[in-house]
Amino acid sequence: MKTKRKDFFVPVRPVRKKKEQLVPEGLLLFRENILTKGNIFGANSKARWAAGLKLPAQAETIFFAGCGYQFLGEAEAILSAVLALDKRNLPWERTLRITRFLNKRGINLGDLYGKITHLFRRTENPLLSAVEVLQRMHIDVGYLAEEEPCCAAPLYYAGFQEEFAARAAATQRILQERKIKRIIGMVPSCTFALRTLFPQRGKGSPVEVSHFLEIVWEEIKKGMRFRLPREVVVTYHDPCILSRYLCLIEEPRQILRSIEGVVFADVERNKEEWSTCCGGGGGFEVIYPEISHTIAANRVQELLKTGASIIVTSCPGCLIQLREGVKKLKAREVEVMDMAQLLRSALPEE
Repeated sequence: MKTKRKDFFVPVRPVRKKKEQLVPEGLLLFRENILTKGNIFGANSKARWAAGLKLPAQAETIFFAGCGYQFLGEAEAILSAVLALDKRNLPWERTLRITRFLNKRGINLGDLYGKITHLFRRTENPLLSAVEVLQRMHIDVGYLAEEEPCCAAPLYYAGFQEEFAARAAATQRILQERKIKRIIGMVPSCTFALRTLFPQRGKGSPVEVSHFLEIVWEEIKKGMRFRLPREVVVTYHDPCILSRYLCLIEEPRQILRSIEGVVFADVERNKEEWSTCCGGGGGFEVIYPEISHTIAANRVQELLKTGASIIVTSCPGCLIQLREGVKKLKAREVEVMDMAQLLRSALPEE
């Protein structure tokens, strides 16, 4: 049975101008990126992943990609760059201060480092996979591409309440001007903001907001079938926002159990709404990076005890953290995937 969770982010003491010096550099960086570039990572192009898909910009149902998945490569690149500098004994806070300094001069460290290390190659698949799955289920979606607004949820979590309210209002205006009636979200925090935070602040509209997994589960109940070419043992990591705030706990498990070829091995403890955090989210990974990586490795160790060869999750932040945990443990026997990627690989032949 689904129940409403207490919003532990509230009340967050609003950040006032005179107290900005007390705010961690990572959160200030996120705020500046959202306010100046319209996305959390300060990247210059948000629609790169959808090149060639020809999704309509005008539609009653839109696919809300969100910053986390669209800029997954940039996120990994930024963290890798900061880690590389940190290994040279440059403190995290100073590194982030340099990043903010470069951003103000038009130099995006994530873009630059990503091009050098080619980290962008593997990170577009979750969105592409999700769109293909939706299309195979005969669900037509539009995509706002460069016009997709930021949900501004990171501002809310960080305590920048005035900035969040302003961005939320701007986002809502865009959605209303486009006459959008339905939103299918991928990022849990974006979906939660659009579904819950906006209406709480009088920013709501008669727009139906669903998470991608909810759509998939409904179609499976109607008869949609998925099948993997070979049998694999799969476990699942519950993203915090997805399980605790969107209350999507059973749906991902039911989806996995329905896929022919999946042997689902759930974690015995520390799962569902009591799941161990991946160590990311809310900017924690850029405020306390070492603690964050330790938490990620600990979570991966818990998941490895299931004997799974694939760890599935449904959050871009969790993907990054779990991959970092796998690298830290040198656990080459396991792969971290997004649920959308797994579903795409299990689509029936046309």
